[in-house]
Amino acid sequence: MIDADRGRSPVASLMEKVARLREPATWPDGAHAVTAIETHMSWVFLTDRHAWKLKKPVRASQLDFRSLAARARFCHEEVRLNRRLAADVYLDAVPLTIDSDGRLRPNGAGEIVDWLVEMKRLPAERMLDRALLHGTATRADARRVAERLSAFYRSLAPARGGADLYRDGLRRTIDCNERALRRPMFEQPVEVVRAVCVLQRALLDAEAARFDARVRQGRIVEGHGDLRPEHVCIDAQIAIIDCLEFSRRLRTQDMADEIGFLALECERLGAPDFARALLDEYRAASGDAVDDALVHFYQSCRAMTRARLAAWHLREKAFRATPVWRDRARAYVALAQRHAGCCERLWTAASISAAAGP
Repeated sequence: MIDADRGRSPVASLMEKVARLREPATWPDGAHAVTAIETHMSWVFLTDRHAWKLKKPVRASQLDFRSLAARARFCHEEVRLNRRLAADVYLDAVPLTIDSDGRLRPNGAGEIVDWLVEMKRLPAERMLDRALLHGTATRADARRVAERLSAFYRSLAPARGGADLYRDGLRRTIDCNERALRRPMFEQPVEVVRAVCVLQRALLDAEAARFDARVRQGRIVEGHGDLRPEHVCIDAQIAIIDCLEFSRRLRTQDMADEIGFLALECERLGAPDFARALLDEYRAASGDAVDDALVHFYQSCRAMTRARLAAWHLREKAFRATPVWRDRARAYVALAQRHAGCCERLWTAASISAAAGP
């Protein structure tokens, strides 16, 4: 049992906590400076040797961090789940306390006012997104990442649930993406969005046997859930961080879907050769002879989901002042269209070949 809440917090607001956590004197590792980074769901504080994550008290469609108990629970879950792929990085979930003099301390004496995830700080230049942008990521790096992920997937039990349930989940995702991206406020190419989603549903129905086979083969697992280049460290030991700790459903996916998503993001960063190498090395390391068309299908669906998540920023006034998120969503829609087309062409060719016979 996690002792998450010892009473009402004397710290009035999240921003008061953030202001105090920006101060080097707050931290136990002799920090000379603190860099604070805000994301949609958290604040991350970088000290000399550590990274500390403070979850925001927010609610969204898949999560609810509004209570202190919930933040405690998911800090512990984040550590537990991420140790699967980054055991040396995720050190602990620690209480943030306030003493009688009003000083905040991680794991200090006094009343618990929040919870933090304590991590070892990774070298920024060895994160895969940086390496791709600087042209320093190699085929050997792709092999090491693929081997690490293949070993991880082999350690996982197949997810529960039949093929119908799996395909229904994919269909719900397609429907959700279409509904969101056709909203006028997001300024997306509505006819392209509609056409891509219609094609995705048609492919899912026409090739149902391929998806059913993935379920029978045990390829659907509780994986990472958010496998992007910025979450992969290609240092001496591969470390993969920031899994989706708040939703088992979102973590549960086809191994090929997950590795395909990482390849998609590498492609988006201008590294298509690395993306292809990653998929080839995954097949070699895992023995999973997944066909290119299925990977393209998954990449198309992932690109539409990323478009939706980018567009959702436009619900906030601060993000509507620039075209950044609108344009990012449009770029993902274009990627989704391209990969859906690749999937359709490959599966059509396979059907024609099969019909023609030997």
